[in-house]
Amino acid sequence: MSVPEVPELLDHAVSELGGTRRDGQVTMASAVAAAIDDGEHLAVQAGTGTGKSLAYLVPSIRHAVKSNETVVVSTATIALQRQLTERDLPRLASALTKPLGREPHFAILKGRANYLCLNKLHSGVADEPDSELFDAFELSRTGREVTRLREWTSDTETGDRDDLPQGVSDRSWRQVSVTSRECLGANACPYGEECFAEIARRKAGASDVIVTNHAMLAIDAMSPATILPEHRVVVIDEAHELVDRITSVTTEEISAAGVTIVARRLGKLVSDETADSLVGAGEQLGILLEATQNGEWTRLPNGAGEILASLRDRLWNARSEIGPAKPGTDPEAAAARQMAMSATESLHDSVVRTLTVFGESDITKRFDVVWKSVDDFRNNTRHTLRIAPLSVAGLLRTSLFTDSTVILTSATLTLGGSFDALARTWGLPAHGGDAEGAGWRGLDAGSPFDYPKSAILYVADRLPPPGRDGIAPATLDQMVELMTAAGGRTLGLFSSMRAAKEAAEKLRDRVDFPILCQGDDTTSTLIRTFSDDEQTCLFGTLSLWQGVDVPGRSLQLVMIDRIPFPRPDDPLLSARQRDVDARGGNGFLTVSANHAGLLLAQGAGRLLRSTSDRGVVAVLDPRLATARYGNYLMAGLPPFWKTRDLTAVTAALARLAPSRS
Repeated sequence: MSVPEVPELLDHAVSELGGTRRDGQVTMASAVAAAIDDGEHLAVQAGTGTGKSLAYLVPSIRHAVKSNETVVVSTATIALQRQLTERDLPRLASALTKPLGREPHFAILKGRANYLCLNKLHSGVADEPDSELFDAFELSRTGREVTRLREWTSDTETGDRDDLPQGVSDRSWRQVSVTSRECLGANACPYGEECFAEIARRKAGASDVIVTNHAMLAIDAMSPATILPEHRVVVIDEAHELVDRITSVTTEEISAAGVTIVARRLGKLVSDETADSLVGAGEQLGILLEATQNGEWTRLPNGAGEILASLRDRLWNARSEIGPAKPGTDPEAAAARQMAMSATESLHDSVVRTLTVFGESDITKRFDVVWKSVDDFRNNTRHTLRIAPLSVAGLLRTSLFTDSTVILTSATLTLGGSFDALARTWGLPAHGGDAEGAGWRGLDAGSPFDYPKSAILYVADRLPPPGRDGIAPATLDQMVELMTAAGGRTLGLFSSMRAAKEAAEKLRDRVDFPILCQGDDTTSTLIRTFSDDEQTCLFGTLSLWQGVDVPGRSLQLVMIDRIPFPRPDDPLLSARQRDVDARGGNGFLTVSANHAGLLLAQGAGRLLRSTSDRGVVAVLDPRLATARYGNYLMAGLPPFWKTRDLTAVTAALARLAPSRS
């Protein structure tokens, strides 16, 4: 039986699902099909309402069925994974069964640590608790949660943490799960055949479409073992987050607490002398980090080289002393040994990686960035050394774009009106060049929204520039004026939690409607309350810039306090900016402005979520109108009707409010 072409399949799917034809969706689906056929990478910007999920799923499923090849779909968030596997793919598979001649199969695949480990559950091997959490309340809570997880084992078919009816803390979950490095392996594990992670992998291997996440892509790229089944086509949704997610996976940490945990895991596997020696090295590291200022290490502080080298050697000695498992070792002992080995090797490799950075005296030739930070957790302070890649472009170029045809899509992929900025961070050549087989092209599939008629972009050019001394009185006054005109219905996006809380506290007594602030409750609960009560306002920071989808009458005004540039003391972004400058580029524009431009576009995108939505995006930072980079940032925003006239904006909001109340 011949397989229908993509336009016919898409029309059939849309009709079966009760939708309507969208020109942008058709354009995108045809472009995805052509890219798969030609083996050319494709970056597609598809605005909200385009129906991009269907636009890449239909050609992906067609290719999988026709060629008998698996297609990998990667997302950044659990929310989109669930949308695809629980709503979009089941309905689409049913709709396409008849024209394709069989029902397409799909599966979700996550990292091993997302699944229950039966061996760990039954052997009784548990992680040592962090010293900061070693108190009666936490131990009692963990005990109750682990008991609930044990009971859940007999009910669950997937062992997937996301299927757990009520969530548990990360600490409790660690008691019943293992990382890929800690796993004994299916052949050595007594529960290999029943293993939830292995079952998920087998199901994925027999599927037409596998839904995974960006972190798994990175792990698959770096692992010597094959994690994802063989595939030739990869679709990356939420591609604007790809670099940050890959960077997060490849960032490592070293701390005195981490050394202590390794030493505890070693237990009786090494001599007391070896364990004591390792603990001593950890204490020396703790003293060093406490005496070191926060921020990037461009060179090793006095004594740091010797302390890190000593820690490296003692970790290696411990790892060598553990030795290979003896034949006939019982599963519990084998699991404990594997966990100790994994923890020791991981920390050793992190220390070696750090020392390697400073083996290169020329800072412009280094591949990693090292910095010290302080984390506060439950009133406890932890001093931590972090190591992150200066760029992940090389990793992506060699591990992703060389072996696969890649479709990258998001509602926001252009910066300054071009795909090139993000393409460079992915490791693709500028302007769609064909270097090393990395030919690609960009497509803007548009949006069903009539932006100039649906929304206003207001830039407050007469307010004082934002400073470090809190929100200016004039800015607060203008917030009151805008929110009052809108009758509430405001999403306030702030560059820091401090600013969000300050604005909420100072405005609650000045307006007649509720103001919720991130941190008052779980983010999902706050968004639900905001959506359900039309007059309620919601203030928050980073996760709200990208995580709010509230169509309808509850969201009429998106208020942005300032251009979301990264913090000037962010060690990684500062190092990346310095690296661009050293190579003759514009570090500020390439790193800081592009970072701000992506967030600004994501924030502005919260306003229009359906074709009937109307409202205002108000940027209360005059630099968007007055600074040289303002036009560059504006070019990445939807083509709203633009004005600097506050009176016109408040009048428009007042006209909208009655019609939506």
